[in-house]
Formats: sequence, structure tokens, C-alpha cells
Amino acid sequence: MPRLRTVVVLTGAALLARRAPRRRVQDSPLWPLPALDPPISGRPRSRAQRLLVTSHETVADGVVRLRLEGRALPRWEPGAHLDLVLPSGLVRQYSLCGDPEDTSSYTLATRLVPDGRGGSREVHEQLAEGMELEVRGPRNRFPLVEAPSYVFVVGGIGITPVLPMLRALPEHAEWRLLYGGRSRASMPFLEEVEKVAGNRLTVVAEDEEGRPDLDALFADVTEGAAVYCCGPEGLMAAVEERLPAGATLHLERFAPRASFDGNAEFELELKCSGRTLTVPADSTVLAAVRKELPDTAYSCEQGFCGTCQQRVLEGEVEHRDELLTDAERADSMLICVSRARSERLVLDM
Repeated sequence: MPRLRTVVVLTGAALLARRAPRRRVQDSPLWPLPALDPPISGRPRSRAQRLLVTSHETVADGVVRLRLEGRALPRWEPGAHLDLVLPSGLVRQYSLCGDPEDTSSYTLATRLVPDGRGGSREVHEQLAEGMELEVRGPRNRFPLVEAPSYVFVVGGIGITPVLPMLRALPEHAEWRLLYGGRSRASMPFLEEVEKVAGNRLTVVAEDEEGRPDLDALFADVTEGAAVYCCGPEGLMAAVEERLPAGATLHLERFAPRASFDGNAEFELELKCSGRTLTVPADSTVLAAVRKELPDTAYSCEQGFCGTCQQRVLEGEVEHRDELLTDAERADSMLICVSRARSERLVLDM
């Protein structure tokens, strides 16, 4: 009997020990945890899924289209993109260009960048039908808003987020599209765009000595028009510069946002490891940190995947990413692209 009593006492003590942390959490003034504010500059990241590559085909010079199939896939709206986790571990972002109503597959396209960082080459040369890929999303930071009229300015592969928008526009909508590229053969989905847009479309091919005439395009833009642009940085800068008064601009970037003030050197303290570094003007926080902490996780180096997100304890951040919500930016940063506005930053690393 004493032995049984000892077992009961020990079991009860173990249960109390396990429940104590839970009780302390529940008694905390933060319990239940408050909901995050609705994101303004981004959307929360989604759980990963594994999808099957069922199609890998060339649709224009240097452009392949992927079809990824699964079951009961999350719905998406025009302008959304996926994070694609490549077999090498690289994470890259690609706009969805298929049918948002199709919950059995996602379609995306990517252009080969021979001198890029390896993601597009891996998609073109190493992916094949029958492979499984991990994807995250969809997320949308380039949504189609309601407006009295629309102007779309697209360069090359920038057509991918815009094509579903064109399909989704109401029949009576007032819109026009300028689609440019190096050559007609290099412009993906051009035939479909011509069918959808009809006389609303202006095609500008460099091999035909064409040049985008933005002044003519914007000459009679009406008040409240939504201007959408996706393409090379030079094209987006030109659209920003010539944007008509009264129009709203929507940009889709897949490269880090440039700083108009330039870069400055600053001091970086890594609180947990007790190290203080200098981040040069011509380098990044990530590069400086990895010299001291080589196991620091990162992937895209473009401010899109979120792998390198770190908590900020002190200092003011110049956010250059295209991912974090305003709530997340209050106390964290993506160290691959963002920098300090202040002379010193302290990270929880």
C-alpha cells in the first residue's frame, strides 16, 4: 500500500509540473493572445504544400511555364504569387497566371536569367514532369482594385500577374494595355493577350525598333484611374515619373526596392552573441552577420521569402522588403535587403 501511495503522489506531482507552465500562460494578461492588426503592406505567410509538376513547357524564347497539381488548393485572386522551394533549397517567387477558379492546379511562368543567382536556371534545367515541389502561398501584394478605368504597362515576363487581371475585368470596363519586350517571340502569352485585349493593346517590340510612348498612353487618363506596372526597374521608374495626376499607381517588384538616399555605413550589435559589427555602405546586414554567424539562415536575398527575418531590439529600420506586414515591421526586419536609418541597430541574434 505505501508503494501504491508513492506512485500516486509522484504521478500527481508530474501532472502538476506539466500543467504549471500552461496555467501561467493562461493567467497572463496577454492570454488569450490578441489578434494581429490586419496587414497593410503584406499578408501573412501560408503553410507549405507539396505539389506535383505535371507540365514543364517552353511558351516563349527563354520562358517556361509550370503546371503544379494538388488537391483542394487555396483559392487566389489576380496578382497573387507563390513561393517556390526549389530542390536546391533556394526559394523564389513567381506570379500565378492560370485560372483562379481552378483549385486542382497552379500555373506559373519564369524567364531564364543566365547571369542571375541560379533560381531561374534551376527551374529551366532541373525541374521536370513528375517531380514534387514545396510551395508556400498564395499571397497577394498586387491585387486588382476597383477603379473607373485601368492602364496596364508590362515588360516581358511582367505579363504573368497581369494576364489573370485582364481575364477578370468586367466586360464593360474601360482599360488599355501596353506590352513591351525584346521581340515578339520573347513575349509570353502574346497570342492570348491579343485575343483578350483586342484594340486595347499596344505591342512594343525592341527588334521592331519600338519604344514605349508613355506620354501618349497617359494623355487622356481619367481621374481615379488605376495604373498597373510590372517589368524592368527602368520601365517602372519611367511610369512613376510620368504618372498622371489623379491616377493611382500599383507596382509589382521582384527585386529589392532601391533607396533614393543611398546607403550609409552603420553599427550593428548582435545582442545574444555579444558582438558588434560594422555594416559597410556597399554591403548588406546579412553579409556582415554571416561573417560572424555563418549558420544564419537565408535564401532569396531579395526581401521576398522571409527566411532571414530577425527581431529588432533597438534602432530605426529602412525597410526595403516586399513581404513583411506593417505589424511585423514594428519589431523585425529582413536582413538581406533592409538597412538602418539610424547610426546603430541592435538585433536579437
